[in-house]
Amino acid sequence: MFIRMIAKAFVRQWKKMAMIAFTIALGASLATAMLSVLMDVGDKVNQELKAYGANITVVPKDASVISDLYDVGSEDISAGYLDEKELGKIKTIFWAFNIVDYAPFVSAEATLDGEEVIVKGTWFNHHMELPTGEELDAGVASMRSWWEITEGDWANEQGENSGQAMVGQAVAKKYGLHAGDKILLRGEAADEEVVVAGIFDAGGDEDDQIFLPLDKAQALSGLSDKVESIEVSALTTPDNELAQKAAKDPGSLSVAQYETWYCTAYVSSICYQIQEVITNSVASAVRQVADSEGQILKKTQLLMILITILSMIGAALGICNLVTASVMERSSEIGLMKAVGAHNSAITGLVLSEILCTAVIGGILGFLAGLGFAQIIGHSVFGSAIAMRPMVIPIVAVLVFLVTLIGSIPAIRLLLSLRPTEVLHGR
Repeated sequence: MFIRMIAKAFVRQWKKMAMIAFTIALGASLATAMLSVLMDVGDKVNQELKAYGANITVVPKDASVISDLYDVGSEDISAGYLDEKELGKIKTIFWAFNIVDYAPFVSAEATLDGEEVIVKGTWFNHHMELPTGEELDAGVASMRSWWEITEGDWANEQGENSGQAMVGQAVAKKYGLHAGDKILLRGEAADEEVVVAGIFDAGGDEDDQIFLPLDKAQALSGLSDKVESIEVSALTTPDNELAQKAAKDPGSLSVAQYETWYCTAYVSSICYQIQEVITNSVASAVRQVADSEGQILKKTQLLMILITILSMIGAALGICNLVTASVMERSSEIGLMKAVGAHNSAITGLVLSEILCTAVIGGILGFLAGLGFAQIIGHSVFGSAIAMRPMVIPIVAVLVFLVTLIGSIPAIRLLLSLRPTEVLHGR
């Protein structure tokens, strides 16, 4: 009998039920889309920000001490060196999969046409085999994506093209250099002839520099297998109090705190792990980049949460109006049921059952539509798909249930206030 009454209510008021289902579907679709993006936005935002450079720098311990004492940047000091042979170990740390890219750097003193020029040795698109058996292509070609190549193309350090160089536009203009030109650089330990692969505009001090393959710059200064610094681009989790405490002194953490910190992708824990594998090194966060990542991520997540809340409020208001109108239209029916002995609890249960059945239908349709909206957002904003998180399903289900109940409260209060004698007499 109960099921038959619910079925008849759907038949008689199918338009109202369809509108309620549609309202719930709209709210559920927005909630599903926003929550799906919210749970995947951390990696997406981090990936986008990786295009703007490294967020970790690694320097020799001696250089770090001098930098701390005299407040000079690591690019202005050359105390001590790191071992190039250990670079592959960076991809063996606990958070190896969070290391997106990295590149070593070494400075060399050289002259071009009798005048001193700033020469930097690095990787462009270096291919290496890691101790884990994996292979990696790393270098500034991806870490300096904001460089505008005004002439030529990126240098290729593989095979026959190992003698190519990238020249800043200021140097190219001063010496009249173009892509394809050969230049002879004279260093302290050796001379190197390289081909200009491309001219770049970095918009900064790098425009006054010439970038060579790492081994060529090492040969100029006789620094075989030595590097001055390493820039690392890593996916990180925004800092909290634990991360800030650990960054100052990991030894001050309890065992449980240390395990939590070490096993979370904080920039400080990744720096600590890099120091464990690179001998005599100090790894530190590029604080402007790391802080920007955290702030942008927090604001993006807050926006997603606000949109979800507002969509649920809108759905609750819509349900409130529709259910109240439905109860008013059925006031004579409800009054008759009360007159023949139906209790308020039974009538309330009947109405709520009808609304919840409608909510289930609307919630399922909204959830499926929300998954589609999430993919549209992912491809249009981040250029990649949004991963489906199983946790979204129970969260959306709970939200739909709560919104349906809250939206039905005014209608239930109206239902409870109806008096059979007044309703049946048309008052």
